[in-house]
Amino acid sequence: MSRIENICVLGGTGFVGHAVVRQLSTNGYRVTILSRHPQRARDLLPNPGVCLIKADIHRQETLERYFRGMDAVINLVGILNEFRYQSFRDIHVKLPASTMRACWKAGVPRLLHMSALGADTGTGKSEYLRTKGEAEQLLYINSGDSLDVTRFRPSVIFGQNDQFFNRFARLLRYTPWLFPLACGNASLAPVYVEDVASAFVTALENPDAYSQRYDLCGPRKYSLRELVEYTAKLLELRRWIIPLPDHIAMLQAFFLEMVPGKPFSLDNFYSLKTTSRCEHNGLKRLGIEATPLEAVVPQYMLGKTYRAYYDRFRRYAGRGRDNP
Repeated sequence: MSRIENICVLGGTGFVGHAVVRQLSTNGYRVTILSRHPQRARDLLPNPGVCLIKADIHRQETLERYFRGMDAVINLVGILNEFRYQSFRDIHVKLPASTMRACWKAGVPRLLHMSALGADTGTGKSEYLRTKGEAEQLLYINSGDSLDVTRFRPSVIFGQNDQFFNRFARLLRYTPWLFPLACGNASLAPVYVEDVASAFVTALENPDAYSQRYDLCGPRKYSLRELVEYTAKLLELRRWIIPLPDHIAMLQAFFLEMVPGKPFSLDNFYSLKTTSRCEHNGLKRLGIEATPLEAVVPQYMLGKTYRAYYDRFRRYAGRGRDNP
């Protein structure tokens, strides 16, 4: 296969997408991001070679049109919860299938796909993991001489603007004293978003990565309770973390999935019941040293703490001016 120069990224406006696009740009690739909401990634435009296009990626003809002339496609699109206008099957199965067909028709020889650790169409405990597994199986069976596919299966991904530590930070702030925690014994190996992005870039032109699947994990394993306690400690919040028995946790998930934004759902509960750690870490196979979360998380968590103190000071100062 000739050298890769032009890459189309689906999901480039998201958390992981930002890191992948920045690293691709740094390595000299020309990157086209297709999105219904390109304004979410305008901060990426100063990066050399980056182009944002407003497009509906769920239309087959749109994918075929913009894939023409591309040397590779990267699909990072995924959701953690279903909503009225998008289902797991639409996002995790139908879109990868459309992406694969569009690659064939447009003559794109390389496809990199984001899956999830624990994804399995047969044994996945949640619809999230089952649909992720179904897409993996589909891509593996149909990859071949005309399309080289590589699949990535990360554990929980952390980094600035993540949906893990930042979500628990918000919940901890709004929960006084006692913090009821579902699936406190869930086993996780959080992986740094920049390491995940490096895995994509490293595998892109590596023939040894073709038709391979890489599980991506950080260097240490934690229980969910340990990670929440660590977050509370960084934020200097005194909270009593109370692990909930499964039947109570399921009840909590049932009610929370009806809250706007779905902070927790029954499907999230079932996903957490699946161990999310690597037997063989793909980062090591790709020559990437896994970054410990302790080297990164304090940088953005402590920033939130200082901002909270500053906001509290401003509120206090404002009351002082109003009431001399």
